Amino acid sequence: MKIVLAEKVSPATLAILQKEPGWNVVTADQIPAGGLPAELADADALIVRSAVQADATLLASAPKLRIIGRAGVGVDNIDAAEATRRGIVVMNTPGANAVAVAELTLGLMIAMARAIPRANASMHAAKWDKKSLQGSELRGKTLGIVGCGRIGLEVARRARAFGMNLIGYDPFIAPVIARENNITLVPIDEIFSSSDFLSLHVGLTPQTEGLINKHSLAIMKKGVRIINCARGELIVDEALAEAIKTGHVAGAALDVFRAEPLKDSPYFELENVFLSPHIGGSTDEAQEAIGIQLANQVRDFLKLGVVQNAVNVASLSEEEYAEVSPYIEMADRLGQLMGHAAASAQTAGNIESISLTYNGRLAQLKTDLIRNAAISGVLHGADGINRINAAAAAAERGIRIQEDKREHITGGTGATLKLAIHWTRKNDGTAEQGDWVGSATVLHGQSPRLLSYDGIDIEAELSGTLAIIRNQDVPGVIGRIGTILGEHKLNIGNFALGRNRTPKAGAAQALAVIQLDVPAEAQAALTSAIADLRSVEAINSVRLVDLGKL
Repeated sequence: MKIVLAEKVSPATLAILQKEPGWNVVTADQIPAGGLPAELADADALIVRSAVQADATLLASAPKLRIIGRAGVGVDNIDAAEATRRGIVVMNTPGANAVAVAELTLGLMIAMARAIPRANASMHAAKWDKKSLQGSELRGKTLGIVGCGRIGLEVARRARAFGMNLIGYDPFIAPVIARENNITLVPIDEIFSSSDFLSLHVGLTPQTEGLINKHSLAIMKKGVRIINCARGELIVDEALAEAIKTGHVAGAALDVFRAEPLKDSPYFELENVFLSPHIGGSTDEAQEAIGIQLANQVRDFLKLGVVQNAVNVASLSEEEYAEVSPYIEMADRLGQLMGHAAASAQTAGNIESISLTYNGRLAQLKTDLIRNAAISGVLHGADGINRINAAAAAAERGIRIQEDKREHITGGTGATLKLAIHWTRKNDGTAEQGDWVGSATVLHGQSPRLLSYDGIDIEAELSGTLAIIRNQDVPGVIGRIGTILGEHKLNIGNFALGRNRTPKAGAAQALAVIQLDVPAEAQAALTSAIADLRSVEAINSVRLVDLGKL
C-alpha cells in the first residue's frame, strides 16, 4: 500500500500511517520538484492540504489511486467530479477545528465586553486610561447562537460556564440536543430582538447570505454585539457599519470577510469593530487534530473500506451508478423543496424525524445515496453536510431517519420516493407538531418531477426558481397570479396546478407550482412580485425556492 503525503503534516499524523505494516509512506520532503505525478503512478492514497491542485491532469497520472484526503474542510483544490468519475473517494475533515473556532468566539466576546484591545493600545501609549475602560460582564447576558452544529454547540458549552443565557436558532437540530446543551430554541426574529451577543455559526446558502442586513439589524436590541467566525457573506457590511456608527450596534468582532485578504472595508475606521485575518481554526491543536483525523480516515478506508466524511459519491459500479444517479438528484431536489418549508421562519418547527418510502423499482436499487441526497437536501442550510455524511450528520443532530421499501405497487409511476419531515415547536408555551410530505419521481430517465406536495397531487418539474403558492380554491386567483407576474415582466416557464380533492369543512385549497425565468437583472422585480402576491386576499402563502438548473 502506497500513501503519498504531498504536503507537510504533523509527526503524529505521519506516525499513524507509518505504523501500518507493509505501507510505503512517501512524505513531501522526499518528492523532488515536479515529481508528484511520478510518485502517484502506483499510489493508493494521496493526502493534500490546500497548496497542491489535485486536478484532472494530476489524477490522470494516478491510475491506482483510491482515495484523496484533504487536511481541512474546503476541497476547492480537488476536482471531485473527476475523482468520482475515476472511482476515487474524496474525504475532508469537518469539525476538527470546532473547539478552536469556539474558543476564538468566546475570546472575541470577552475582548468586546472589556475593551481589551483599546486597553492594551492605551497602555503601550503610556496612558493610564482606567475610567474610560469600564466594561461589562458576560454573566447574565443573553447569547444568541445562529447555527447549532458542532461549532455552535461548542460555543454554547463554554458560554454556559460564564453564566450566559443561551438561545439558539437552527431548524436542523432536534430539540433534545438543544436541551442537553441548555439552549432554548426560538424563531430567528427572537434571536435578533433578544440577544446581547449574537454569534453566527451557519454555512453559506441562498437563505443565509446577507442574514445580517438593514432589516434584521433594525429589530435587534440596542447595544447588541455581533461575532462572525463563520462566513463573511452572512453580513451586509455597509448595513452593519452604519448600525455601528449610529450606536444601535455596540460593536462587532469579525474573523471572516466577503473578500479575503481584506484590503478595503468600511470597518477600518470603526474603533469598536475587532478584525482578525480568518484565524478561527489556526491553532496548533486544531491543525494537529485535523491531521490525525484524516490519517485515521484514510487508514480505515484502505484497511476496512469504511468511508467517513466523503464529499463525493460512494462506491458503486458504473452500471449501478448510471441507473441510480437520476434518483439521487431527484431526492436532493425534493429534499431541498421540503427542507425549505422546514426552515421557513414563519412556520418552522424543529425537525424530529425524516421518513423515506421507496416505491417500485426504486426499492430494488442501492438507496444509501438516494437517502443521503434527500437528507442533505432537507438539511441544505446546515454547514458541512453532503451526500455522503448526511445520515451521520442527521443522527448527530438528534434527527431520526426512517426508511421503508415497497417493491410491489399497483398503477401509477413505477419508481417514486415519498419524503416526510416530522416537526415540533412551541407556540406560547403549547407544544405543536406536524408533517411536511411530498413525493417525486424521474421521467424519461433524467427529469425529476414533483408528484405531490403538502397533501395535494401535482406534477411539476423540480428545477429552476419555483414559486409555490397555496390559495383558496376560488375563481380569479390564477388570473391574478399571471397578471402580477406579467406586470413585473417575469416569464413563466411552467405553471402546474393541483387542488385538495377532499376539503374539510368547505376549506377548499389549491396549489400552484410556478417555474419562473429569473435572470440576474430581474431579482428586484422578483422580490416585488412575491410581495404583491402575498398581498392577494385569496392567497394563503407564497414560498420561493431556487433548485438550480438540471
